[in-house]
Amino acid sequence: MLQRPRKIAKPALVLTAFLQATCATALAADPTGDWRVADGVANIRVAQCDGRMWGVVAWEKEPGGVDRNNPDASKRNRPTLGMPILLDMKKRPGADSWEGQVYNAKDGETYSASIAPTDPNHLAIRGCVLGFLCGGETWTRVAPPIPSSPANSMARGSSTMTAASKPAAPKAAPKATSRTAAATPPRTPGAIPPGAKGHGRDHGQRDPVGDICLLPDLARLTH
Repeated sequence: MLQRPRKIAKPALVLTAFLQATCATALAADPTGDWRVADGVANIRVAQCDGRMWGVVAWEKEPGGVDRNNPDASKRNRPTLGMPILLDMKKRPGADSWEGQVYNAKDGETYSASIAPTDPNHLAIRGCVLGFLCGGETWTRVAPPIPSSPANSMARGSSTMTAASKPAAPKAAPKATSRTAAATPPRTPGAIPPGAKGHGRDHGQRDPVGDICLLPDLARLTH
């Protein structure tokens, strides 16, 4: 009777190890979320929009930057916050990597690039000029993966949904009493509840970027 647990212990340990490895692999293969670039000056938010991975600047160490080196003179005054950086990244068949383009605001150039999670908390980005002069860096995760939703799967959001796919209208909230009004402070659009971690925002500050698939610049590029 005492020998039976020993006989099933090994298969149980093998199954546990297999499940842990499977979960780690699944997490490592998800490039969505907010990532701190190697020099720490910005966070890039990556999400799936219209079936491809896109990334925009979601936080800046020094606020107020503009795209002054853009080859298009009409864009040189656009804010770098919310600016698309990873462009139209398509998944490679049979590999946990995505290929597309990356815009480098430092020189105003766009390069062929690829991204690949190396583990759940690190994302490798590689870029090349005309197939050579390749280089890259590793970004560090600062916010969890972004769940798939109708809003971040199509750049124009609810305006492109059919009537059948539109979510049901929310139920009316109960009328607040003076006691509940005092206990619940008013919320402003884009604000993060106290104690919650925003996507890439430090110290729970307001998130001005939100769902990147709905940003005008990205919507223009995806449609």
